[in-house]
Amino acid sequence: MHKLSEFQVNNFKRQLKSRYMELRNEIREELLSYDNQQYRELAGAVHDSGDESVADLLVDINLASIDRHVHEINDIDAALMRIAEGHYGICIECDSPIAFKRLLVYPAAKRCIVCQTLYERTYAARITPDLEVNL
Repeated sequence: MHKLSEFQVNNFKRQLKSRYMELRNEIREELLSYDNQQYRELAGAVHDSGDESVADLLVDINLASIDRHVHEINDIDAALMRIAEGHYGICIECDSPIAFKRLLVYPAAKRCIVCQTLYERTYAARITPDLEVNL
């Protein structure tokens, strides 16, 4: 693999900044809808535990979406920092170049595919939410 050209890095930088702004707008919209009267009306219209569970699920889904957006913003911030420091496109684990095709798919990628796969296998159990109900 080769080192990214200045043109390629600048192109990724523009993409990252654009996605950052999109995510900020999406979070703003989701927070506004979360605060919207519909949730208050839904909560007030709850008549039984089943309805209450559905209302809680809708709120949780909205919050999970916001959480994903915040994590992506953090990844974008880190990628922009790597660009500023001259380390963009280099795996944070093994210092190998990250495949250009991988960066095209996810410009905020911080690990090569090998290290990312290992990371996911190692930490997947810690990241996965546990929806099991203990009675």
